Amino acid sequence: MERYQKKAILKDLQKKMVLLAGPRQSGKTTLAKVIAQEFPTSLYLSYDRLADRKIILQESWLPSTDLLIFDEIHKMDNWKNYLKGIFDTKPPHQKILVTGSARLEVFNQVGDSLAGRYFLHRLFPLSPSECDKENTPYTLNRFLERGGFPEPFLTEDLIDANRWRLQYIDSLLRTDVLDFDNIQNLNAIRLVFELLRERVGSPISYTSIAQDVAISPNTVKKYIEILETLYIIFRVTPFSNNIARSLLKEPKIYFFDTGLVMGNEGIKFENFVAGCLLKHAYAKIDYLAQPTSIHYLITKEHHEVDFAIVTEQSIEQIIEVKNSDHQISPGIKFFHQKYSLAAVQIVKEIKRERVDNGIEVVEGLRFLKNLYL
Repeated sequence: MERYQKKAILKDLQKKMVLLAGPRQSGKTTLAKVIAQEFPTSLYLSYDRLADRKIILQESWLPSTDLLIFDEIHKMDNWKNYLKGIFDTKPPHQKILVTGSARLEVFNQVGDSLAGRYFLHRLFPLSPSECDKENTPYTLNRFLERGGFPEPFLTEDLIDANRWRLQYIDSLLRTDVLDFDNIQNLNAIRLVFELLRERVGSPISYTSIAQDVAISPNTVKKYIEILETLYIIFRVTPFSNNIARSLLKEPKIYFFDTGLVMGNEGIKFENFVAGCLLKHAYAKIDYLAQPTSIHYLITKEHHEVDFAIVTEQSIEQIIEVKNSDHQISPGIKFFHQKYSLAAVQIVKEIKRERVDNGIEVVEGLRFLKNLYL
């Protein structure tokens, strides 16, 4: 299937360099090669290939090349200064597309050498909204069973999808993590990874995980930051008008690949919703220039709501996620009544949609279809 962001990337390439980031195997290389077909001449160079690395270091491509694609170049020392030099001295007709399986905007973040020279696009796993836009058939259960990564999602054979996931986990922990940092204890970060799979949707205590793995809380925090930078997991923090205070509270952890979640159908559905909301938030940033983020709400009295969509530091909507249809959650009722917040409870298995004391109760799939991307 064609990815929805193709047209936006082609448009931005006419203006600046494009950085295309996202999880490993989310379709970045495939999309880059599809985009390359729109140019008379193109060159794909991966820093992971020795032959390509030589070309990159020597800058030995033809000046007539219309599109240069650099993959995984963030693994190169001083990669931002390198790209700055290439961009500032390239022929006017030449376009540059950079892809990587890490958060390119923060990886090795030193100075602002690329400031004003690029547009950032983030390619995440497939979602109901994107599938609808590209006329790709799906079911919610297929997403929950296989996750949204293109290969396991689109393959006909469930066994092949499961085989993909086993290889995916191994490549994440053996290749990406080791490339990212000098990890002395690979077994420890694997244990942290496995524990996080079992604790999706719950506030995470670094101290508790540290005790389970027999490492320090600071090391747990470092490992989680690595997993986050590599687009394996993402954190959802409690909302606070004071950002510093928000970051001090315990985050919740979710996985980009719902297929990695160890838990019941309700937990998997919550993880999938979290991923769709994050994709929605980043799409609004990347394509509408609207600063958007997702958080959860919690009070000292433990009134809690699963998610809040926040735009310009103001809550746009609060969202509670349920697997089956039943009464309104006390947490969303509390925040809706006390702060007059727009509220929706989304339910995977629902008998009848309704409005209950101003709170919408809607089918989960219908809600997800209406997200921006």
